[in-house]
Amino acid sequence: MPMSYSLLLAEDPAPGQQPGGLVGSPMFPFFLVALMLLFWVVVILPMSRRQKKEQEQLLATLKRGAKVLTSAGIVGVVVSAKDGEDEIVIRSEDAKLRIKRNVVVQVLGTDAAETAKQ
Repeated sequence: MPMSYSLLLAEDPAPGQQPGGLVGSPMFPFFLVALMLLFWVVVILPMSRRQKKEQEQLLATLKRGAKVLTSAGIVGVVVSAKDGEDEIVIRSEDAKLRIKRNVVVQVLGTDAAETAKQ
């Protein structure tokens, strides 16, 4: 009489063998932590380093006339940006804003009218 697969799955494990395999093992939490650590080292850490380097390069190249987007969603043109200073001044419509360099998210290009005033 042939045995069905469902009957094989429903049987008790062999004597001396623990049920559950790896998941039932007391080492399973350590395995999960090690797997998450490996993922962090291989994927997340290099990605965050690359993003930080790109942001630093972006902030180092800010100069007068550059059209920028801030993290708050404000689009403006850089009026003054001195090397070594943490703050820049941007003009958005009729307002001038003094902002920190690190809130600049993206450089959208240059404003021809602002560069002509130089």
